[in-house]
Amino acid sequence: MEREIIVTADGSKTIQIKGWNEQYHSKHGAIQEAYHVFIKNGLNLFEHQEISIMEIGFGTGLNAFITLLEASKRDLRIQYVGVEAYPVSDLEISQLNYVEELDALKNRKGFEKLHSSPWEETTMITQDFYIKKVQKDFKEIQYSNGFDLVYFDAFGARVQPELWTEAIFRKMFKALKINGVLVTYAAKGSVRRAMQEVGFQVERLPGPPGKREMLRARKVNS
Repeated sequence: MEREIIVTADGSKTIQIKGWNEQYHSKHGAIQEAYHVFIKNGLNLFEHQEISIMEIGFGTGLNAFITLLEASKRDLRIQYVGVEAYPVSDLEISQLNYVEELDALKNRKGFEKLHSSPWEETTMITQDFYIKKVQKDFKEIQYSNGFDLVYFDAFGARVQPELWTEAIFRKMFKALKINGVLVTYAAKGSVRRAMQEVGFQVERLPGPPGKREMLRARKVNS
């Protein structure tokens, strides 16, 4: 499908898939959405410890980069797994402006290393942040009790409903440790019910700009 780089409302760029009228991040602000959903309502639950994070939809690397930037502020040591079925091209990455928009010029090499690091291998980006990028379909995930936090950032249910089913959330539930948390920008009733059906305790939270609500799910027992 035809793809193009677009500028979102907060000045940060994202990739749009024209045939789907779907974007990798919110048109109302890519960086604002990432901070609100994944940092404010996810990463902020942790500090002064070592944690493991799995991202469903590594995409442009924005969520991973912001998490890298935030790690030292919270005294966190992070093991990060980014799952992506269709990696973004180097040309597309070169057109994104996250380093500039986040005022993170001194961390430019970190952003570049997130993308240049080899797939299927663990790479140290900083002393506080290690990443392993995994290229596979989300339906193939087989982790068990391995993660404290899941960033669920798949394309929306409107275009890929198969990624928002009980079968997928059962894999997420299994992948999390007890008291582990999953956060997502989505808020559809069908998504919430699928999460609850597999055992998650789910709460609705205020959404990022352009969305009324989002969801946060917790695994309180096995």
